[in-house]
Parts: sequence; C-alpha cells; structure tokens
Amino acid sequence: MSKLPSVTGREVISALEKAGFNVARIRGSHHILVHSDGRRTVVPVHSGETIGPGLFAQILSDCQISREEFRQLL
Repeated sequence: MSKLPSVTGREVISALEKAGFNVARIRGSHHILVHSDGRRTVVPVHSGETIGPGLFAQILSDCQISREEFRQLL
C-alpha cells in the first residue's frame, strides 16, 4: 500500500468534487458531501491542518474510492 501525501480538508473536498460529490451542507467546520448515487461522507475543514490517516481511510471507505483512484483525482 503506497502512502498518500498529507492533504487538507479543502484538498479532499476538491478531489471528491471531481469524483461527482457535492457539498450538501456545512455545519461548523464539517462539510457533508453527497453523491447522486447515495454515498455520503463528512470532511472537517480546519485551516492549516491535515487529515489524519484514520479519518482519511474512513472518508475513502465512505466514498467507496480506492487510494489509487483518490491519488488520480488530486
């Protein structure tokens, strides 16, 4: 399993938007993204902070996207 570069919440949202996700709503710093087929996930956006490996794995699992697919979206 190859490592991904550390990414911020905004970078994750940008990549997921390329995959067809849209920001449905925002509650505080948490952006809720949904896809037209029903997949959804929550991405926290804190300025200057990167997404941790555990949360990043959960976001990819929620979106049903592999690490390699995500790398291509960046």
